[in-house]
Order: sequence, then structure tokens, then C-alpha cells
Amino acid sequence: MAKITNTQKNAIETQDEELDSEVKKDLQKHEEKLENHDYKDLLDQIQTEKKIGWDFIKPKFDARLVSLMLYNNQKKDKMAVGDPLLFTIHQTVLASLYDDKLAVTFEGREEGDSEVASNLNSLAEFDYNEMQKAELDYDFDWDATFFGRALMMLLEFNRDKKCPAPEIIDIMTWIRDPRAISVNGDSRGRGAMRFGGREIALTKRELEESKLYSNIDINNSKYTDLNSLMDRARQARDDAQGRGNSTNKYDNIGNNTEIRGWEWFTWYNNRRVFVTLNNDMSKVMRFKELDDDKWPIIDRAIYPMAHDWDGVNIRDLVEDKQRGRARVENASLENIESNQRRMFLFNTTKITDPQQLANLEANKNVGVDGDISGSIQELQKTQVGQEVNWIMGVLDTAAQKATATPDIQQGAAAKSNPTATELNFQKSGVDTRYSLSAKIFGWSEKRFWGQWYQLYKRHFENVIDEKTIRIKGVLGSTWRKLTKDNILASEDPDIIIESKAVSDAKKYNQLQNYKSWLKDVVSTDPKNSNIRFGIRREGELSGLTKEEVLQIIPESIDEMNAESENKKLDNGKLVEVQIYDDDFVHMQIHNKAAETNGKKAHILAHRKALILKKMNPQLGAPETTPETENMEGGSAPLKNNMLTPNQ
Repeated sequence: MAKITNTQKNAIETQDEELDSEVKKDLQKHEEKLENHDYKDLLDQIQTEKKIGWDFIKPKFDARLVSLMLYNNQKKDKMAVGDPLLFTIHQTVLASLYDDKLAVTFEGREEGDSEVASNLNSLAEFDYNEMQKAELDYDFDWDATFFGRALMMLLEFNRDKKCPAPEIIDIMTWIRDPRAISVNGDSRGRGAMRFGGREIALTKRELEESKLYSNIDINNSKYTDLNSLMDRARQARDDAQGRGNSTNKYDNIGNNTEIRGWEWFTWYNNRRVFVTLNNDMSKVMRFKELDDDKWPIIDRAIYPMAHDWDGVNIRDLVEDKQRGRARVENASLENIESNQRRMFLFNTTKITDPQQLANLEANKNVGVDGDISGSIQELQKTQVGQEVNWIMGVLDTAAQKATATPDIQQGAAAKSNPTATELNFQKSGVDTRYSLSAKIFGWSEKRFWGQWYQLYKRHFENVIDEKTIRIKGVLGSTWRKLTKDNILASEDPDIIIESKAVSDAKKYNQLQNYKSWLKDVVSTDPKNSNIRFGIRREGELSGLTKEEVLQIIPESIDEMNAESENKKLDNGKLVEVQIYDDDFVHMQIHNKAAETNGKKAHILAHRKALILKKMNPQLGAPETTPETENMEGGSAPLKNNMLTPNQ
């Protein structure tokens, strides 16, 4: 059995910078198992699991092949018409859900983690482009809406970009555990898949340059099984697009020679493992023990059913309606075309030369014997009846109701003249249905960013790794350097996912209520109202960023002083309360400091200062200010104008 290559050995021994510690550890363990021939039981197990999974999924797989033809069938009879109902409704739902971007926010759980959470929010925004997540989300949403459940693998870390490398799994190449109801089951892991995997294709160059694989048997991997899932899926897509057969194999085209294999997730020796095998599953090319308590696969469903993996999808709801509409359309088309070819009945006793009727010409005379009445008349054919419009409407309405995509949602005018109230009622129902799907998508989005964070924890090296990110602001871009200490919290942060549409609707309602309430409060008690905070909050609810709000309403001297004092309080330093402080503002800012005895004593001193100023209003007009007390030639800090936390 072949051993690990010399190139890979040297990379491990010399601590190749392109390989992180996780990869080195995997390669070393793989080499040990190759030398000890430890893979026989694992190979037998995976081969059995594949057969169990394939026998279960084959009927579903065959149905999906047919459905791909319905979506865009370029190979249909050129004399027939195809109905685009499936495409139209699928694209309508997909467009709505894709446009509703799911925003992620990290929040620290422990004291002092607010800065880390802020760094994670900036890093997530930067990585969104690095990972090409916009394109990934489109494929993710497309698979979920068309097949019911989509899969994204988030296992690898891109050392060049220093960020996770997600990848969409083609559901047409996926075989799974028949007992699974989702990838990772419920909160206790019940219903999680025991095993699952996919067929893959890599070029010879990709295999060698990745440095992840060894024991590669090219001759036994480049030939494709006649029942290859990948080939059958490719062929179905080629047929649908009207292309030629792309599954023809070429044994040797240099670096571009295609190598087939399998990636498989399973339990082995009570450990989760990820294994890459050659085409016939006889050799292990990669072995990785997974330390997580979940599979590194994110699954997304559109209409999930309790206790079921597949759920319902748009294809299931619309496919039969499209077939029915297409049959009716083509039958009606044939009828209409037939009616354009006029036929006549004639009296053979009066028309002695029927050939004269064969060619129609202008001003042509045809002679008959006797009276011309009853000599010839047009053959009456069946016309397209009202039942055609009726059944077409029934099929269309059924599909629209099932997927919440009325004509107006598809960009078409309503068939009748509905009132504004009816349109609003209809829109409300559509929004409710779509918001449910958006919330369900939010489950998978939360799992994605959780796994994204875990990959940074595992692969971002202390001291070695540093990542510079660009942060766009209202005054231009700034750059921030992040290390592992900057992005790892003392406890894993909370992850909050919000639908943009739902969030915007909530903020709009909050804004209207807030404006009314703020106006009443300020008019009732303007002296004791924190108007500055109220206006800023109104700006945030209006959709402005914190930076934009601060550009319009900059921090006051008291706010800046309080922020500076927070840093001292966090470090355990004594901070004195100045008599000229705006105590309300200081207490508000100090609430963000770490929970220490110094912070509690300092806030208590501000409370006492408020009482003293109430009792003696003259204390609120100090002779010195922060701008004058330290100026050259100015007075020294007045001890009488200070309150220590113990006073």
C-alpha cells in the first residue's frame, strides 16, 4: 500500500506555512494508519453504508432527474410548447427569499467581550465577500426551494485568504442515512444522520496541489462507474439544456485528468470521521477525525415537515400542475391549428369536377349542375371550449395558493380589478408566508456563522496569523489588523440572525411609536429628558449606522470623558468624580464598563453627586472645566471640586 508522499512528509517536518496544525495532524495520523493497515474495517463499513443509502435514495434520485428536465427542457418536441409554471413560481419565491438578506450580529456573553464581538461583526462583513457568500447563498437557496433541503459543507479553511471555505454540496450526488431527519438532529442530537457522503471529481493537479491527500491511485480513480451519480446528474442537466453528452471519459489529458472519488462522513471507533476514498471505495486517500459534536454540514429547508428530512418543495407542489397545463395547452394548440386548415363538404351530383375546388384563386368560377344552393358548405369542427380556460385557471390557482405566489407577486397584473383593501390583505398573507420561510432559513444561517467562528478557533494560529480587514465607514475606509486574541471571546458569543424584511418592518413600527412617545415625553418634562439619547435612538431606528449618527450628533465632552474613565475602571484604577460632570450621562456610559467594585463605587459617587447638587445648586456651576484646569497658567485641579468614590 502506498505511503504518504515525500512532498507531504517534508511539509510536515518543516512546518510548511501552507499547512496549518490541523492538516499536519491529519496527515500524520493518516500515514500511521496506512503503515499499520488499519483501514479494512472502515472500508467495509463505508461500502455497506453506501449500499444502504443508495437503495433508499434511488427512487428520489430518479424523480429528481426527471424534474430537472421540466425546469428548462430545451430538448422537447419542437412542434410542442412548454409551460413555464415551475420556473415562474420557483423564481418568484427564490427572488423574494434571496433578496431578503439575513444579517448576522455577534454579541458577547462575558464582561469585556464587547470589543471581540465588534471585531467579529466587522470580520463577518469582510469575509462575506472573501467567501463569495452572495453566490453561495443563491445556490443554497436554489437547492432548498427546488429540492426541499440544501447542504453546505463548512469544513476547510483557506490558508491563502485566511478565512473559512464553504462549499455547496450537489444534492444530486448525495447519499444519506435513511433514518436521519436532518444533518445534526435536534438539540440533543436525536435524528442526526449516522453517515452520509457524496461522489466528487478532482483533477490530478488539484489532488497534488492541495497536499491533503495521499495513497492516491489514479489508475483506479479516473474510470467512472456506469451508475455514477455525478454522470447521471450531468447528463440530465445536459439534456435539459440541449447539450451533448459531457460524460465521455478521456483517460489522460495531463493535469486536467479527472479523478473520481467519494467523500464520506461516518462514525468510526466512536469518533466522527471524514474520509476521502477512491472511485470504488477500496483505498482511503484522506482521513480526518472531527473534534466537533456536530457534522460540519449546514442544511437549509424551505418547507420542513416535523420528523422528516425531505419535507415539501416547490417542485413537488407545482410539477403536476405544469404537466397538466402543458397537455391542455398543446391539445388546444392542435385544435386551433386544425381549425386554420378549412375543410368543405360538397354535393357530388352538382359538382362534376371536384378538382376545381382544390386550388383557391381570386375571381375563380366553378360551374355546378342545377341550383347552387346546397352545393358546398364548410365542415364544422370543435372549437376551444370554456372548460379549457377553467382548467387552466384551476391549475394556476392551485399552484399559486400552495406557494403564496399570486399573479401580482409574479410581476403580472391582477386578472380582475381588486380594491386597495383586497390587495393589502393579499400582500399581508404573502408576506406572512414568506417571512415564515425567511425565519426557517435563519436557522441554517445561524448554524453557518457558528461553524464559521469554530473554524477560526481551530485554524487561526496564535502569533503566526494576522488578518487585515477593510471597514467601510461614512468618512471612507479604515483598516484593522486582527489576531486570534482579537476575535476569540472568553465564551463563544451569541449569534443573532435577522431577516432584513422582517427587521425593517419591525423598525418602522418601532420608529413610529418611538417618535410619538419621545414627543410626548419631551413636551411633558423637557428639563429631565435625555433628548440627545432620544434623537440618536430615533436615527438608529431610521436605519442610520452608529457611525452616521455620531457624525450628525457627535459625542459630548462628558461622553468622551466617561468612555476614557471606563478604560481606567476596567484596569482597576481609581477614578474621581468631578463636580462639573453631567452625572446622568456618566452613569449611562459607565454601565458599559466591566462589572468591578470600582465601577459600582464610581456610579454610587455620581448618585451622591446628584443629591449634593440638588441640595446646593451652586455646586453645578464650577469655576474650572476640563478645558481650563490643565492649561498652562491655569489653576490646578481643585480638590474641593472632586468627589472620590468614598465620599
